[in-house]
Amino acid sequence: MKYSVIVPVYNRPDEVDELLESLCSQTLKDFEVVVVEDGSKITCKDVCDKYASILALRYYYKENSGPGQSRNYGVERANGEYVLIIDSDAVAPADYLQAIDDELRRQPSDAWGGPDAAHESFTDVQKAISYAMTSFFTTGGIRGGKKQLDKFYPRSFNLGIRREAYLALGGFSQTRFSKMSLYGEDIDFSIRIYKAGYTCRLFPDAWVWHKRRTDFHKFWRQVYNSGYARVNLWRMYPEALKPVHALPSVFTLGAVALLVLTPFTCGLSLALLVLYALLILIDSSLQAKSLKVGFLAVAAVFVQLIGYGIGFLESLFSGKLR
Repeated sequence: MKYSVIVPVYNRPDEVDELLESLCSQTLKDFEVVVVEDGSKITCKDVCDKYASILALRYYYKENSGPGQSRNYGVERANGEYVLIIDSDAVAPADYLQAIDDELRRQPSDAWGGPDAAHESFTDVQKAISYAMTSFFTTGGIRGGKKQLDKFYPRSFNLGIRREAYLALGGFSQTRFSKMSLYGEDIDFSIRIYKAGYTCRLFPDAWVWHKRRTDFHKFWRQVYNSGYARVNLWRMYPEALKPVHALPSVFTLGAVALLVLTPFTCGLSLALLVLYALLILIDSSLQAKSLKVGFLAVAAVFVQLIGYGIGFLESLFSGKLR
């Protein structure tokens, strides 16, 4: 068997149903699916049983230990030459595995990652959040787009690696990089892939639909913890921090400064923020073909930049890994 798809899941049976349904439609069939239930109270066993006669699927239930350790659990029981780590809130297009196979034939690689996109069925808020996390005007394309300002680091929602390399690296770390343990572990894993000398690159056509967060409160928590984790990763790996990662903090401090200066500049400082918001509104509206999504994207971008920036600054001044 060439590929093993590893899916850690916690209380998300409906999302697992959508993911497994999408895997049934893959044009390339040489794969198995390993679903690892991470101590869920609402399990997806019935969902997995529904697909057991269609997919080469195995279901495991274990005590809760977080997504990273659940991925390790699944990889240890996988049979494929390559393991594909996919989050349960993702959906794969029909040619997803074929795109990976084509890339590996064109140029072999030990590890890789793919980008994500918003499906037309997503809510307007989900589409806006997807824009904020993938736009060149917000993250600089480092989240998996074709335009990048930094070396590509695969993320756990869509990551592939040779199983032999995964096991040699010891899989995902148990180290806590933020106030919530699930943030930062994929960057840590990607850094260790590079440091060990394995080849790793972006597979631009191996994308998935990724639901991300469903409301701005959850999105704030996500980006805040991501910013917090980035500084802790830097304390362990100096190469984990690049100037681009500090931009949300610069934006946050700059936005505060512009607001404070507004009364003294006849509104000119505030105009800079308005112009940036207008750029986001136009670009996101054109991409989504929806003015409503455009306005929501403006809110999502400010949540993304300020939430990440505050988490980054708090972690920076805490002076310790926790």
